[in-house]
Amino acid sequence: MQSVLTIIAAAPGALRDDAVAAARDGLLGIGAAVGAADWLAPGQAFDLPFETVEPASVERALRERFKGAPLDLAAQPAQNRRKTLLVADMESTIITRELLNELAAIAGLGPKIIPITERSMRGEIDFSQSLRERVALLRGLPISLLDQVATLIELTPGARALVQTMRAHGAYTALVSGGFDCFTGLARKLVGMDEDRANHLAIEGSVLAGRVSEPILDPAAKKSSLLEMAALRGITAADAAAIGDGANDIPMLQTAGLGVAFRGKPATAAAARFRLDHADLTGLLYLQGYHANGFRE
Repeated sequence: MQSVLTIIAAAPGALRDDAVAAARDGLLGIGAAVGAADWLAPGQAFDLPFETVEPASVERALRERFKGAPLDLAAQPAQNRRKTLLVADMESTIITRELLNELAAIAGLGPKIIPITERSMRGEIDFSQSLRERVALLRGLPISLLDQVATLIELTPGARALVQTMRAHGAYTALVSGGFDCFTGLARKLVGMDEDRANHLAIEGSVLAGRVSEPILDPAAKKSSLLEMAALRGITAADAAAIGDGANDIPMLQTAGLGVAFRGKPATAAAARFRLDHADLTGLLYLQGYHANGFRE
């Protein structure tokens, strides 16, 4: 079969054989030839191979059929499905929090900084300018606050399985963040990635200077990082998976062969070819055809 439909539930046991039957009926209803289902995780995720219709047509039909159900689905070509490069956003993707917001909250600056962050992530204001404005408000804060924020770093469910499973199959994995390198290095080690890239907070003595080192790692830099990493490995962007939640991730997601909006902001979910609204980060493994019994931690 030339293409594959993947359906993923948020929790084990949420899918039954009737979901497979409904998906099969939906495919047959638009003229697809359908193969046998393959359960990637019993009761949680399955593949359904098909041909003779385009994946985009399948997604439209199946989204309508399963409208309102708490599950994710994607249709894609079966060839080159497993990727050999993973580029991931950090905050609200690989980790659960937005750390600049956490720093602002600790410093009593939440009401000033958090709304700017939210507008930036929705794509309503320029990312680089908004970052400069937010960091300027931090001027004079003791750098000891960074250590307090670091204790709040928590991996998103499925993050280690995603990274370690792809690495076990030869993929290179990188954290590329519009956040700060004082945090990405910690998150990279926690999740076990190969590399991290991020912005750098300027420090003067024992306090924050209120500046970010230039050039800022912005949406264009996220995309160029993916392309650079692919070129260094002799592969193309089609061989890469990328995942993120904010508007600053859109160029990266649209460049990767498998670009996924993870519980994305509306603009991100609308712009990305693929999205995971319900599953945890292991959903990106299911989209590549991995079986749960082969996940690594």
